[in-house]
Amino acid sequence: MIAQLIGIIVEKQSDSLLIDVSGVGYEVMISLTSFFDTPEIGAQIKLLTHFIVREDAQLLYGFTTHEERNLFRHLIKVNGIGPKLGLAILSGMTAAEFAQCVQKNDLKSLVALPGVGKKTAERIIIEIKDKLISLTNNEILEKSSSESVSSSAILREAEVALIALGYRPQEASKMVSGIADSGFTTTEDLIKGALKWSISGKSI
Repeated sequence: MIAQLIGIIVEKQSDSLLIDVSGVGYEVMISLTSFFDTPEIGAQIKLLTHFIVREDAQLLYGFTTHEERNLFRHLIKVNGIGPKLGLAILSGMTAAEFAQCVQKNDLKSLVALPGVGKKTAERIIIEIKDKLISLTNNEILEKSSSESVSSSAILREAEVALIALGYRPQEASKMVSGIADSGFTTTEDLIKGALKWSISGKSI
């Protein structure tokens, strides 16, 4: 079992990292939440990991916090949720936000996440609600970007991230354009707003 990696970031995508650990390159799948919490290419990083072995592949998933990895492990035990959907869910909201939705039986917010239908959201609440108490009791601070990024760069980054989540380019562009004037100042906030807008059909 590979439980942790410490190495240098060689390549960085919105859904994966290539990490050089003593000359060995590890491709690690990550959520957008972890992506926004990672340093730039060439920097050292420490990732908690979850290793999955299938008949046709060996896949490594990385997380910047224990809370996110624990939630991922709970999610993939829910009937109908695989690793890909688990990461998509973690990309739509933080571990603390997700735990609060489950504790409050907030089906609307869960269904707003890409790939989560009403039945899946109901299964999530039923199967893992009691397991998330530790997450809601922990003090998990939201991280915001302190870097100044131009509006056009933020819009483009948001579109690329939405496409990585499974949206068609036209859909991603429409979602981002729909809330472009809503005052979001970071890519992370813009993506979250776009995901909510895709359900409500209007600016947040």
